[in-house]
Amino acid sequence: MDQVSLSAIIRTKTGKSVARKLRKQGILPAVLYGPKTKSIPLAVSAHEFKKIITKIPRQQVLFTLELKNEGEQEAVEKRTALVKELQLHPVSDEIRHIDFYEVFMDEEVETEVPIKIVGTAKGVETGKGMLELLRRTLTISCLPLSIPKEIPVDVSDLDVGDALHVEDLKAEEGITFVDDPDTTIVTVVPTEAETSEEEAEAEEETGTTEESSE
Repeated sequence: MDQVSLSAIIRTKTGKSVARKLRKQGILPAVLYGPKTKSIPLAVSAHEFKKIITKIPRQQVLFTLELKNEGEQEAVEKRTALVKELQLHPVSDEIRHIDFYEVFMDEEVETEVPIKIVGTAKGVETGKGMLELLRRTLTISCLPLSIPKEIPVDVSDLDVGDALHVEDLKAEEGITFVDDPDTTIVTVVPTEAETSEEEAEAEEETGTTEESSE
């Protein structure tokens, strides 16, 4: 987990018109909240925030927010937070609002972590199957600094028809999987050619049975 500092101005004014004015100035409206945190309206530099998440996926950044009052240079306090949600423009995908979720270093937090496929499935190597990824992230619970950048999922032993579920994964020490153990992560399904051959064989068998019965 990467820790990055980011300046954030404590906003005294809120509302849609205020948010529009901020965005025109290259500033993103944001909010900081949490189970022990009263909601605090913030404003952060769009350039600085985008520069950070361009280099590091937002799920892998632990932000140290340096909170400042409007018009002041010195930070009045620092808060540690994860990005809980980004609100995007429906057409341009430009960031319009950031939800920061405050975390504490000695308390576990739930967050989503991307999955990384490791190896090549047996069924894919034979050309009879293709890998179908059903989940791209998994929800875990752990201390903030223990949040991994990714969760490796080894598919090497999977043949056609096989699947891996959450319960099949081994979590690193200090990490707990939150998703239902029965949740399917990845499976190997037959290729179209393989499916067509199976259907043809099934039709032939049916035809042979019918001929025998006449």
